[in-house]
Amino acid sequence: MLVGLKVLDDTMYEEYRKKMKPILAAYDGGFSNDFKISEVLLAEQTNDINRVFTIYFPDQKTKGAFFSNEEYLKVKEQYFKGAVENVTTMASYEKVS
Repeated sequence: MLVGLKVLDDTMYEEYRKKMKPILAAYDGGFSNDFKISEVLLAEQTNDINRVFTIYFPDQKTKGAFFSNEEYLKVKEQYFKGAVENVTTMASYEKVS
């Protein structure tokens, strides 16, 4: 998935990433790319974004299991919700090796 975020609190967001990565790895997921951006030149969506990343999973079933994992949901509640104003999924695709 290609995702854009509007991160309001970098420190809290980094703590979220630190806490969720072991859970993500347990589902054979990970990040391929991660960018902080300062200017959007063209966007289909109306949400402001300042971070763009790709996140991958082996398949849709695993992706769903990760995002509904109770431990992940606790980390998301504690760190993500206060750090991020909005989330924009820009694309979803199968990763090519």
